[in-house]
Amino acid sequence: MAYKTCVTIAEKTPKKLNSVLKKALKKSDYAELRFDFLKPSQVPDALELIKKNLKKCVCTLRPTSEGGKFSGNEKERISILKLIAEYHPFLIDVEYNTLKRNKNLVRFIKKSKSDILVSWHDFHKTPNLSSLNKMLKQMRKFSKFVKIVTSAKSSNDASRILSLYSRSAKTNLIAFAMGNEGRISRILCLHLGSPFTYVTLGKPIAPGQFSLDAIKSIVNFRKK
Repeated sequence: MAYKTCVTIAEKTPKKLNSVLKKALKKSDYAELRFDFLKPSQVPDALELIKKNLKKCVCTLRPTSEGGKFSGNEKERISILKLIAEYHPFLIDVEYNTLKRNKNLVRFIKKSKSDILVSWHDFHKTPNLSSLNKMLKQMRKFSKFVKIVTSAKSSNDASRILSLYSRSAKTNLIAFAMGNEGRISRILCLHLGSPFTYVTLGKPIAPGQFSLDAIKSIVNFRKK
């Protein structure tokens, strides 16, 4: 089985974003572009610079309320998400809570023929299995691409989030836990069917994130 990686890129200028993206795609299958690290006014320029590589990019504009850096108003953020959709990236990551509140955004993205990666994060805990199953079922209504990320305080938390893969038929599920106790789930999710795992070129962007070189050496070792 071919395991795939997605490098998280969080740069503060379009030029630097483009430079790091080119470097990342030489080693990684995909890249996650954290547009929330840019100023809103810089996003159009960034999209123009990188448009040739967007078919390999997961585009994210995470608000502060969801653990991101975008601090503008929601109307502005929705407008930028629509602009990103018009560039047809590999995936456009939109939070489950955002999609629930904005039916117009859902229709717009689907009309643009861009694929949504519907995401949900719990930065404090890993809910019980019943709650996780319910969340997966609700998220599937928006897209076949689903991302559920929790925080692990124990190995049991990591095991619980990974158990979702047994319930993910016909879903491209990305599910793992953050933090030191959840690090193993970032590897095991690949073996259980995740289309890719998130990595970094340098220091972690999220708690427990592996570097690209580290995870490739681990996965290659496990495949021998």
